[in-house]
Amino acid sequence: MTARQRVRIIAGKWRSRLLTFPTVQGLRPTGDRIRETLFNWLAPNIAGSSCLDLFSGSGALCFEALSRGAAECLALEQNPQALATLTANKTLLGAAELTIRRADTVSHLSKKSDKPFDIAFIDPPFELNLLTQVCALLEANHWLASNSLIYCELSARHNSFAPPANWRVARSKTAGEVHYILYSRIEPAALFE
Repeated sequence: MTARQRVRIIAGKWRSRLLTFPTVQGLRPTGDRIRETLFNWLAPNIAGSSCLDLFSGSGALCFEALSRGAAECLALEQNPQALATLTANKTLLGAAELTIRRADTVSHLSKKSDKPFDIAFIDPPFELNLLTQVCALLEANHWLASNSLIYCELSARHNSFAPPANWRVARSKTAGEVHYILYSRIEPAALFE
């Protein structure tokens, strides 16, 4: 294994644990510095939250959230190699709070959710250009709680992303080629009050 095939959990009950991930086209784990910044932003809201990790890949975001006290996380991943590694890392950590589903994210989100999530992590492979579509599906099919937080990661050169009208930028930063944004959701009805 090379160094770029490992990701370290930064804080919480699994602090400093190393997780492996396969070399898969488009799999780009959220880097340590970005993850640390993101979870500093999320710190007041992470404990006891239900999280949704789309395009889970290495699982860096879902394992970090659970390590820091999230109550549960649903991770969606389509690639069989990434899925196998996610499952192995879940077993390694004893992460009973993690549910892993092999799923195409767009197809999965096209169905109505029976349970909304407090925090969503959206980090698709940049070249797929799926961010606008995925965010619209989250909103349209009730995947998000009324006051949820949504983390989006996109290419710093990507300028066609259009979030739903009822999402507000809470925090935003750029690191190298990555632009990352934390949105807060407002109930659509509240926009007209």
